Amino acid sequence: MYKQNKATTNLRHIAEWNSMDQSQMESIVFLIQCPDQKGLVSQVSTFFYRKGFNILNCQEHVDVSQDQYFMRIELDMSDLNTSRKDLEADFQSFGDPLKLNWSVYYTNQLARVALLVTKAPHCLYDILVRHEQNELNCEIPLIVSNHPYLESIADKFRIPFYCLPIKSKEERHEQEQQVIQLLEQNHIDLIVLARYMQILSENFTAAYFGKIINIHHAFLPAFKGANPYKSAYERGVKMIGATAHYASAELDAGPIIEQDVERVTHKNTPRELSQMGADIERIVLARAVKAHLEHRVIINGNRTVIFK
Repeated sequence: MYKQNKATTNLRHIAEWNSMDQSQMESIVFLIQCPDQKGLVSQVSTFFYRKGFNILNCQEHVDVSQDQYFMRIELDMSDLNTSRKDLEADFQSFGDPLKLNWSVYYTNQLARVALLVTKAPHCLYDILVRHEQNELNCEIPLIVSNHPYLESIADKFRIPFYCLPIKSKEERHEQEQQVIQLLEQNHIDLIVLARYMQILSENFTAAYFGKIINIHHAFLPAFKGANPYKSAYERGVKMIGATAHYASAELDAGPIIEQDVERVTHKNTPRELSQMGADIERIVLARAVKAHLEHRVIINGNRTVIFK
């Protein structure tokens, strides 16, 4: 039987307090991308005004080089006086002549997140603690790993843990199909590769494009692939970093969401670089996951627009 320790109890009290604070305002978020044109802000805001909405927040960006317009607009959900289906249908009819590419999210519908891990515990621990404290507004119904080492962490947070080992190259496809089956059964909206040290197939990344966030322990595009801290040491870098990005068919080359760096010196060993880098990895991954969950990211080719 699970025993609730004092630390877990304190975390839950903090989470409950934060939950009461966050539940005061539910909203609807529209993410919009389209060719840049005059009067877009006026037309979009007028559409929602006529629907009776109060606009809580509106941010925009124009990519002059590509002549593309991006908008994130947040509405007070309490002003919704029709069905969600009708709202979306009306917005589709409104947006078609303007060539709007859009998506909509309702903050009272929590995203379901799957965490994929291997052996390193630091990113997993950090995500779970932040989730426990309601810093990450989502549900985490499962943790999947190709090794059993982190099951005790899952047990502490009372989250189901699935160990799907890969004993040979021939088993990779079968194991990946088992992972996909778990994702489908649990209706997963976002997959977080919290130091999951397996290469995903092209079919997997294509099926979940824009829904897989990976943390790479280097400042991409430098030092792709395995052992980046060793490569950084051998190259004599004066900075190390971490990159959170959406996974794509090409290894460590998907759209970047978040990055950070820390200065190092010639005195630092590869082990020290790894230890210093772990702190950066935690922060960068958490920022990226939070931005995605708060619907502040629009993918633009192999780049991203990140609203604050």
